[in-house]
Amino acid sequence: MKSIAALQAVVTATPFDGEPSDAELDAIETEMPAILADVVLLDAEIMTIDRTPSELDHQRIRRARRRVLAARRDLANLQGAGAVA
Repeated sequence: MKSIAALQAVVTATPFDGEPSDAELDAIETEMPAILADVVLLDAEIMTIDRTPSELDHQRIRRARRRVLAARRDLANLQGAGAVA
């Protein structure tokens, strides 16, 4: 039977500092408008969970959905242009 100490060098061969890489941070920054649009939509939907939505609530949700769609469209266009170039 092998002890775990014998395998420790293999398991910890590549140290992980817990921080995202520059590429991961760039990807997050690129996707941030879509992330924020999703948060706004979620906030608008959460506000109507425990009550009947008013016309203003419906408008807020529609506006947030349009913002999400626009942000995702822009992100897809960015990624599409990056793949072609």
